[in-house]
Amino acid sequence: MAYGRGTPLETAVWRLRSRGCWTDAAELLAPRATEPAAALERAALLIERCLYTEQGWGDAEEALRAAEAVARTDEERGAAACERGYLAYASTLLGVRDRVDEARAALGRAAALVPPDSAGRALLDFRRGLIAQNLGESPQAARAAYRRAHAGATAHGDSLLLSFTWRHLAGLALREGELAEARHGFAESLRIREELGYLVGTAPALASLAEAETEPEAGRLRAEAERLFRLLGGVPTWLAAQLTPRPAI
Repeated sequence: MAYGRGTPLETAVWRLRSRGCWTDAAELLAPRATEPAAALERAALLIERCLYTEQGWGDAEEALRAAEAVARTDEERGAAACERGYLAYASTLLGVRDRVDEARAALGRAAALVPPDSAGRALLDFRRGLIAQNLGESPQAARAAYRRAHAGATAHGDSLLLSFTWRHLAGLALREGELAEARHGFAESLRIREELGYLVGTAPALASLAEAETEPEAGRLRAEAERLFRLLGGVPTWLAAQLTPRPAI
């Protein structure tokens, strides 16, 4: 993904995705859905929509099956398995259906197929970190996976993935009371998302940074996050709870 600086199609898809228009972005790729890369990207867009809106599970499953059907190489099959694991993770995390065993099995299959030095390995490591942190309650394993993902994203120039690894490493630092480290990580995540124009991910980045700041800066960041959240029609849905005003103590 060129994040808006590739072909006209890549640019159009990125602009729609970055504004939370996943269905429209996937529609642009539909004419090329018999090509493994396009089919996989289309599935990934619709899976991301599920995670941000808690809707569209059937469409994502259908697109993912189509991507699995046209995958030809081990790396393509591994990438599809990585998306299968992510969809199962999202379903479990959001309480739609418990698919944790499926998520772990799919990511394990992906690990056997995706070469260690490929760009897709960093994304796989990141998702294994998500499962370790949010479904396995193992912050140590999550940190190790996030660090591997961070190194891989750096090596392959994947700026968007770096914004995620910065944010999740910062979240672990915040839990341990390492405020300076948390602020740095959250600030880096926010900076990258603003530079990329990843609008749908900017409100969560602002809200996360607010968690590590003191007033009045925390309030300013939270207010900006709420403004963007409303601008995008309440997406991502799970951010609403984080933006709820806290009672004075």
